[in-house]
Amino acid sequence: IYDDVPYENVDLIQRGTSLIYEDVHQDGPQETEDLGWSSSEFESYSEESGEESKPGAEPTKHKVSFQPKMTQLMKAAKSGTKDGLEKTKIAVMRTFLNRKDVPGDSEEEEMGFLEVPVNDLKHLFPELGPMPEGLSPQQVVRRHILGSIVQSERSYVDSLRRILQDYRNPLVEMEPKVLSLRKCQVVFFRVKEILQCHSMFQIALSSRVAEWDTTEKIGDLFVASFSKSMVLDVYSEYVNNFTTAMSLIKKACLTKPAFLEFLKKRQMGSVDRVTLYGLMVKPIQRFPQFILLLQDMLKNTPKGHADRLSLQLALTELETLAEKLNEQKRLADQVAEIQQLTKSVSDRSSINKLLSSGQRQLLLCETLTETVYSDRGQLIKSKERKVFLLNDMLVCTNINFKCVGQLEISTLVPLGPKYIVKWNAALPQVQVVEVGQESSAHEKDNVVIPNLGLKKHMPSSQSSHNKVYLGPPRLFQELQDLQKDLAVVEQITLLISTLHGTYQNLNMTVAQDWCLALQRLMRVKEEEIHSANKCRLRLLLPGKPDKSGRPVNVMVVFITPNPLSKISWVNRLHLAKIALREENQPGWLCPEEDKKCKAPFWCPILVSRMPAFSSRALDLQLGAAVHSPVHSSLLGFSAVSTSLPQGYLWVGGGQEGSGGQVDIFSLNRAAPRTVKSFPVSAQVLCSEYIPERSEEERADGLETSADQALPPQPVICLGLQDGSILVYGSVDMGTQCLLTGKSPGLQPVLCLKHSPDYLFAGLQDGTVAAYARTSGGFWDLEAEPACLTVGLAPVRTLLTLDDAVWASCGNQVTVFDATTLKAQQTFEAHPEEEASVTHMIKAGSGVWMAFSCGSSVRLFHTETLEHLQEINIATRTTFALPGQKNVRVTSLLICQGLLWVGTDQGILVLLPVPRLEGIPKITGESPSVAARMGNTCGLPDVAGLSIPPAPARIMGAGVQSQSHWSSMPALE
Repeated sequence: IYDDVPYENVDLIQRGTSLIYEDVHQDGPQETEDLGWSSSEFESYSEESGEESKPGAEPTKHKVSFQPKMTQLMKAAKSGTKDGLEKTKIAVMRTFLNRKDVPGDSEEEEMGFLEVPVNDLKHLFPELGPMPEGLSPQQVVRRHILGSIVQSERSYVDSLRRILQDYRNPLVEMEPKVLSLRKCQVVFFRVKEILQCHSMFQIALSSRVAEWDTTEKIGDLFVASFSKSMVLDVYSEYVNNFTTAMSLIKKACLTKPAFLEFLKKRQMGSVDRVTLYGLMVKPIQRFPQFILLLQDMLKNTPKGHADRLSLQLALTELETLAEKLNEQKRLADQVAEIQQLTKSVSDRSSINKLLSSGQRQLLLCETLTETVYSDRGQLIKSKERKVFLLNDMLVCTNINFKCVGQLEISTLVPLGPKYIVKWNAALPQVQVVEVGQESSAHEKDNVVIPNLGLKKHMPSSQSSHNKVYLGPPRLFQELQDLQKDLAVVEQITLLISTLHGTYQNLNMTVAQDWCLALQRLMRVKEEEIHSANKCRLRLLLPGKPDKSGRPVNVMVVFITPNPLSKISWVNRLHLAKIALREENQPGWLCPEEDKKCKAPFWCPILVSRMPAFSSRALDLQLGAAVHSPVHSSLLGFSAVSTSLPQGYLWVGGGQEGSGGQVDIFSLNRAAPRTVKSFPVSAQVLCSEYIPERSEEERADGLETSADQALPPQPVICLGLQDGSILVYGSVDMGTQCLLTGKSPGLQPVLCLKHSPDYLFAGLQDGTVAAYARTSGGFWDLEAEPACLTVGLAPVRTLLTLDDAVWASCGNQVTVFDATTLKAQQTFEAHPEEEASVTHMIKAGSGVWMAFSCGSSVRLFHTETLEHLQEINIATRTTFALPGQKNVRVTSLLICQGLLWVGTDQGILVLLPVPRLEGIPKITGESPSVAARMGNTCGLPDVAGLSIPPAPARIMGAGVQSQSHWSSMPALE
């Protein structure tokens, strides 16, 4: 269409082009506040934009013939009917499709991207006018943040233009060419399209800035501009191509001196001396910058403001977009690292075939320092190694930077090293050896200690008499010697006390001084061990058998950059081994449409499962469970590697009409173990963990009013079937029952929640009992509580927010003030009366709810109480358990960016949700995964558990008449 339009008068065409966006700054009220891109203009091309097109040869632009088409299209959009606009777009698209094979076809046309010329002289950068008088302090801050957004966007657009004007265009026009057109297109792939996106955003931003003092709205502009699939497609292709582009630039710098000289001249000629790499990395950093600015804007936007909900939605859109781009960048970097590692391996070696199979996933790679010690524990030598942790293999490499000219090139673009594989080991055969584990490690097999090329073989029969201690083990041996000496001195002290005479330097005072001196030396030695072990990673690896054919292990010692790195390596190694177990192969299933998602990699893995109650009480039903964390300074440095959260798990249950029972499990070891079990008067229905104030807060006086109301020690509250409320101390305090109370009318306590001022109990008769705190931080359970009548149905769940409490009753939720206890509003959470609200969980500025019937979960806004989204879980479970139609949600949990949904079929569904202060909605492209919990003898119910954020998630599942719980850590 329009192919035959003559273009005799070029000035007329240019005047037509300048008419685009003529009314952006028009006076008077706007017809619509949405100044972003309309879905009708761009969404029709999303199907083709989802496919990654390979950059072709640089085409010759036919802009003169293209501009009239765009002029006519924009005129149709401005004054024509919707039907006419659709026909015009279809015709233009047909023209694009027909021109696919025509030489000179551009990369923009391949993805269906319409290049809209923007007149820079007509559409200047947005600028804020003079600040009006009478603004509140919050309005002044919001105005300054808007100025930061404008300035940041202006700088970003300038950087994109510099990439094209200072680098791409000169390289394309240069004769003779130092970089071919094909390579230029690969290097600068999608930069022009990104600039086009932000040029459009800049036009809309100008209009919004001009009317800021009257509207003060910016959130909806971000939603409209960056929620389109076109933006994700363009940025995704840029991010996926970034590693390839940098690799091509590195090779060109090494092989073409003229290209290297060109880059150096461009850098020296710029005002800020930013390199090409510094400019091209900015699109990857752009959305995190936007997120920080919008977070500041949201903090200074009061509740009830017209822009608040839009800002929260905008924050969600940007976070979702940034998360997808980060994941794509991570996967691209992972592939590049594995490819670089594969190149360093001989083609005939077995490891090359393993790396080239495409089945390996890179979990962690870092530069560590390998150390070698003498027999006396003295450091002899050290060398940097690059260590790769794959999903089933550990690879150690030498780092080789010896390349000619790389030092000069590295100032322009970062260069990766070349690797030489030193050794590799199957993951199940790698063992982390902490301080104190040497004896067990040496007793298993022969141990080889690398020492300047000398290998010391220690048979198990001689290992106990001829140990070689490396660094901290030497300190540990010295500590053991001090302990033995202290025991001897204590015996000497006892003997001295039996002396009848008085002797100089041989009396009780001197003997006690000896004991105190040895104790001081022991404390110093313990601190040295703890400090040395913080960054020391000791691995026991399988070596070649000795002459007699007996297996030999090799001890390797690495120094990590910091203590957190040591913890990360220990935990990742432990989790990677667990992921290789049969129950995790695979542990999760993806729907057919989410095949691109690597579920086993980013999903949690099953660590262990065991009965929730002892063998004598297998007929008890699991009622509630709660995690009581224990904060330890030795976390990550203990003798046993564990992926479970430090602390204890309290599990309560029983049978209706009879007594109940509480079992306490310790999670401080690799495998959970029962540490205590005791009966209670009735079945346990709910539980609540209440933390204590930290010692630092009490000492520094930094505690808030909420912290001052916390009890002096962590406590566990239990609600029973007979109306009892029990408050227990922590396991370290002996699990004493500190307080007991009864609910009004002895109504069963269905749920418990605490706030700074009250302990709330949801009762069977539709009442919420509020127990006030005393000055000591506890609650007066014996006094008559304040009773709030919510309705006639049971109060199944409570939710405490910053200044409000939500209580469910039937299909309705009542919101009342957390301080005055006055009801503020009641809203309907589900249109069906029989669908009672059973679970509520908060994330960001939203609350997800589950119901007693139906398979849907619903999202509500915490401030406006508006219903924002509804997700049918049944559609996410059919591929895991075909043939099941009636699905009911039985538990909800949000932790580390995942919405956990348990069902009555024993299927656990994970849905990614945003983590920040935005709306935790689930986007249409969010991958979902499901796992079958329980065994084949029945379809278990996944019981809802209250668990604070921790490295592991714990779920309960009732299998027929038994109750089980499982622990699943997340691979971060």
